[in-house]
Amino acid sequence: MDMTEASLLVVDDEPNIRELLSASLTFAGFRVTSAASGAEAVAAVARDRPDLVVLDVMLPDTDGFAVVRRLRNEFAATPEGAERDRLPVIFLTAKDGLGDRVNGLTAGGDDYVTKPFSLEELIARIRAILRRAGCPDVDGRLVVADLELDPVGHQVLRGGHAVALTRTEFKLLEYLLNNTGRVVSKMQILDHVWAYDFGGDLSIVESYISYLRRKLDSGANGTPRLIHTVRGIGYVLRRPAA
Repeated sequence: MDMTEASLLVVDDEPNIRELLSASLTFAGFRVTSAASGAEAVAAVARDRPDLVVLDVMLPDTDGFAVVRRLRNEFAATPEGAERDRLPVIFLTAKDGLGDRVNGLTAGGDDYVTKPFSLEELIARIRAILRRAGCPDVDGRLVVADLELDPVGHQVLRGGHAVALTRTEFKLLEYLLNNTGRVVSKMQILDHVWAYDFGGDLSIVESYISYLRRKLDSGANGTPRLIHTVRGIGYVLRRPAA
């Protein structure tokens, strides 16, 4: 996609993670800067004015919760204070306890992602938060190989050709794309696409996967298959081998 999206600040003291995130988010179309400590993060926010911060909780000089509080306090009295106060933050952490999640969200975070995490899911969460924040540069399109889904225009393209999907088929494909490379079970699909109060059985998932495959993943004309069955577990949408 030849389009520059929103600007992000990635804060993590582990060079490998910081570089991986920076490269992946840049490839996804974002403008990315990075920092390795809390002090660097505060300075980068003042200097670069990012649209969103991906912030590791455990930093060498402080923790991510303190960084967010410092950002709120330092910019509260400035002309840009209101803008900084709305700065979206996604916390990254190796801790996944309920108490840690509550601390992250009450500290001012918009989301809380545990390591290890799916890059595709993180990118989807970033775009969702930016859309809620009213960032005009985010179109939210999900693209894998020649398959493209536009959640705003409610359109699906495969190989440049429009594919007509029902509302449920669209939701199912969007869920698979948001979890590209990760196997999801029938129950997970049922919960996310049909919601918890759905009274049907798991066979409906098999039926709708079959509908999707017939419409956009038949393998005709040499088009690579993207939706795969993992027997005994569920389904996964995978990028084709290079």
